Amino acid sequence: MFTKSIFPLLFYILFLSARSGAAMTVSQPGCEQRENPLGVDVPQPRLNWILESSERGDRQTAYQILAASSEAALKKNRGDIWDSGKVISDDTIQIPFAGQPLKSSQQIFWKVRVWDAAGKVSAWSPTASWTMGVLAGGDPPSSDFGAAGWQAKWITAPTNASSILLRREFTVKNGLRRAIVHVCGLGQYELSANGKKVGDDLLAPGWTQYKKTCLYDTLDLTSQLHRGQNAVGLILGNGMYHIGGDKVRYVKFRQSFGPLKAIAQIQLDYADGTSEIIGTDASWPAGASPTTFNDIFAGEDFDARLVQKGWDESGFQMVAKWLPSKETSGPGGTLKGLSCAAPPIRAIEMLQPIAAKVLSTNVIIYDLGQNVSQMPRLTVSGARGSFVRIIPAELLKPDGTVDRASCTQDGVRPAWWQYTLSGDGDEHWFPKFFYQGCRYYQVELQPANGGGSLPKIKKLEGVVVHSSAKPIGEFETSNQLFNRIYQLVRWAQRSNMMSLMTDCPHREKLGWLEETHLNGPSLRYNFDMAALLQKTMNDMADAQLPNGFVPNIAPEFFIASKTNLTDAFRNSPEWGGAFVMVAWQQFQFDGNTALLRRYYEDMKRYVAFLGSTATNHIVTTGLGDWYDLGPKPPWGSQLTPPALTATAFYQHYNWILARTAELLGQPDEAKHFNELAEKICTAFNDKFFNPTTRQYATGSQCANSLAVVMNLVEPTNRAAVLEAIVADVRGRGNALTAGDVGYRYLLRALAENGRSDVIFDMNNQSEKPGYGYQLKMGATSLTEKWDAGVGNFGSQNHFMLGQINEWFFHDLGGIAIDPAHPGFKNILIRPQPVGDVTWAKCAYNSIPGRIAVEWKSVDGKFSLSVKIPANTTATVFVPTTNLKTLTEGGRSVEKVAGVKLLREEISGAVFQVSSGNYQFASEWAAKHP
Repeated sequence: MFTKSIFPLLFYILFLSARSGAAMTVSQPGCEQRENPLGVDVPQPRLNWILESSERGDRQTAYQILAASSEAALKKNRGDIWDSGKVISDDTIQIPFAGQPLKSSQQIFWKVRVWDAAGKVSAWSPTASWTMGVLAGGDPPSSDFGAAGWQAKWITAPTNASSILLRREFTVKNGLRRAIVHVCGLGQYELSANGKKVGDDLLAPGWTQYKKTCLYDTLDLTSQLHRGQNAVGLILGNGMYHIGGDKVRYVKFRQSFGPLKAIAQIQLDYADGTSEIIGTDASWPAGASPTTFNDIFAGEDFDARLVQKGWDESGFQMVAKWLPSKETSGPGGTLKGLSCAAPPIRAIEMLQPIAAKVLSTNVIIYDLGQNVSQMPRLTVSGARGSFVRIIPAELLKPDGTVDRASCTQDGVRPAWWQYTLSGDGDEHWFPKFFYQGCRYYQVELQPANGGGSLPKIKKLEGVVVHSSAKPIGEFETSNQLFNRIYQLVRWAQRSNMMSLMTDCPHREKLGWLEETHLNGPSLRYNFDMAALLQKTMNDMADAQLPNGFVPNIAPEFFIASKTNLTDAFRNSPEWGGAFVMVAWQQFQFDGNTALLRRYYEDMKRYVAFLGSTATNHIVTTGLGDWYDLGPKPPWGSQLTPPALTATAFYQHYNWILARTAELLGQPDEAKHFNELAEKICTAFNDKFFNPTTRQYATGSQCANSLAVVMNLVEPTNRAAVLEAIVADVRGRGNALTAGDVGYRYLLRALAENGRSDVIFDMNNQSEKPGYGYQLKMGATSLTEKWDAGVGNFGSQNHFMLGQINEWFFHDLGGIAIDPAHPGFKNILIRPQPVGDVTWAKCAYNSIPGRIAVEWKSVDGKFSLSVKIPANTTATVFVPTTNLKTLTEGGRSVEKVAGVKLLREEISGAVFQVSSGNYQFASEWAAKHP
């Protein structure tokens, strides 16, 4: 929960008498930080809501929650499942359900009202609901469904295939009130009912270490069923579960967790209070799929001649090729629902080709205009047996054909979608099991065997597919290059935001872990990452070995070395330490200790493993500042010793464990980790600090910045180390050298010490490797290498170097977390006007509500508009050269209730304010160091 503080109460008391008495409103009620979720598989779901008020300084003083078994009961204000009564509290998130014990598949309706700062009660929130998943873990079956457990069995086809169909007919009686299904289809599945797809999800379920965790989804079937005979169908594909079919096409690696299989149970609830369960078993027939090939790296082939019309509808006449399915066991993983699931992948938007160039009679190049994770939507007509092959790529060769060099390790092997026509007029196709990061489609038209006419493309679109995590950040500035950089990074974030954060959406599609924390703030300022990163924490826990080691990748589909834990490609502390960093960053952003509590013991085991590999507290294994800019082509860490970065992070993890132990009420453990962190800090300085140069190791941007940001520098040396960072950047003509690990810390070292002017000069250019240079070279999403891979193609869609977006929000815009009040309970507003930027505006939908900042600097005048959500406070820095001219709402700040001057600084003044909207204005002339 939020850290408590007495000072906000003092401000509220000062102006309560001036309030108009308008009650606050409650909106966006959520469960497990989702809207009306299905499949909640924790016994005490956590509830949350947002407060809105037109009054400055308004706050929640109490709340009441009603939870009921029906909407009718709730409308009568009857909480037959839970009535919390009036609870004196200002908490609005992570409120644990404390009503009657919940059952599998149960639907709960709820609402909340609150009391404001004046003691007035609000209206009830909109009605919300959540639906429970299956509460028992483990492999089915369980006979006690009423309380928990599965009443279904894993099933598979009697013969192996790249894709299979499963179906089941059943009767629905009169009075159907609700129908839901819990379903897991491995590797990927699509469910249909009475001939229509159920829901909007794609590539479900999320990828996991299937021997540890298998995710199931909960879907509502009610609107798609009717009285009488009904049918459901499941089509299964490979996903990350089975890789390595066609040797001609590209695969990153080969692996299999076994044959395709599924488990599902449908629950039919009737108005008379009865229920019926229909679970998967041997009575579900299995048939051949028209998807003849699918591989998450190599592509997907679909033969429309093999479509069996009506296969997922009632009354379908099965032919001999349909056989009884086989009951089997799962791959070993525990079935889990929303507690470990990322937001579903969905079609987000449509791209129309901006150009179509005919290279020959049967080859056309379509330019979608944007490099992004996508799947094609095709409309085509032609002769039966003719086919369309769509080869995706990020780049083009000089001859105009697609260049797969950035999409594969060898630069040669292709991947494609292929559709074979049935010859039945206009045909429509959208793939199910393969997506790719690309900008271009090379469309190859082929006649049927024996020749004939070519198929004709009627329409071809690119469907952008990625996680449905909510966008929650907005940023814009007067500097158009910065606006383009922001979008460049954001496109790469989107492209790699699947059921895990992938490194790239084509060549690897793997969860390299360093990106989740080095880009953690940049991601969180743009999207609601709580659910996706909760899933990532489960992936890391599943990947952890008994000795505490956490690999660089999770889920660990690709293992660099199964026996050698000194192999940096499997063991690098900056990567595996995401297990500590992700949980800590999430606590900072939402004030919730849940992840820290759940994984604290596992986090300790990981840090203890690092300690076991250290010599005199120095850790030497690791990749270091990956892809920094040195004299050689990007690879490894050229300018910074890997031991320096590894040891710096090892110290930082101990520091975090100490803070975590304090939060969890473990003072003895906090003392232990603090003492260990101090010892590592001493060893770090003894090993790497050069008292002559007053720099660390090689004096690289990464080495010095890590030491500054992680407080490893002795106070007497701090100014000298910071100046060395500035001098290095300036001495290179305002060029960066820091790579994957170091760049975030370079930005933080400069911004936190008043040198955003250096950041501006480093990034407001297009001539040296960096963001502007990538844009100049034609990139539309952030590339893997600072130089855009010129002459040595790297991925053209990588988000790993996207830390600038944190600076845009945190520093240029000025929305920051107060470390003393996590979860934006007290908000730090500190814009940093810099360079030629004359205005900036950003907004962030934080866990308590919407924060918005807009500032302008014109002709010696500075204006700052700030929106602070109800139930919070803020510390606001206003640039000014003359405090006497500073006003709020046109009045001297001294006369404004709820605005208190905390201190004056050289370049401005700092105020404490209550919630509400503020308009500051002052005299100010930009000064640069």
